[in-house]
Amino acid sequence: MTDTEIINLFFERSEQAIDELAKKHGNAVARVARNILGNEQDTEECVNDTYLGAWNAIPPHRPSPLRTFVCKIARNLATKKYHANTAVIRNSQYDLALDDLAEILPDNNSVEEAYETKELKVAINGFLATLNPSDRFLFMRRYWYSDPVKDIAKMAHSTTNSVTVRLFRIRKKLKLYLEKEGLLV
Repeated sequence: MTDTEIINLFFERSEQAIDELAKKHGNAVARVARNILGNEQDTEECVNDTYLGAWNAIPPHRPSPLRTFVCKIARNLATKKYHANTAVIRNSQYDLALDDLAEILPDNNSVEEAYETKELKVAINGFLATLNPSDRFLFMRRYWYSDPVKDIAKMAHSTTNSVTVRLFRIRKKLKLYLEKEGLLV
């Protein structure tokens, strides 16, 4: 079933929409949640909450692409759950991915910095557009999907060391890009 057909089922308020969404994009949703949470029970809960979130958001939205839309919902829910679960305890994979970027990205805790957050989002999207497809893939798999470096290396048919070095270089490029855009001092 195509994404358009699945979205049409949501607009018809057919429960089949959830089943079809799960068949087509359930593995991706679960992977995003699992990479952040590291716990099957929490992952399952997050996946179910993601389907509920999609049910509540469609309609009125007609997301395109659907996979990105539901993965974003899953990522947001998993991140909330992660922070609730780990106020003191650290989840190594997700924290490692965040720690990689912590040196570059500012910590936005105040209302005044909300505007900077929007600018940062635009700048990161602009930065991603400058990357070749291979580097963009590595960046997205590590910092959006929170995949472990060893899994990314397998997907990229590369070594863990090579991926680690390339991610380091991409972060350096990101830092320079953000400095050039005036978002880092």
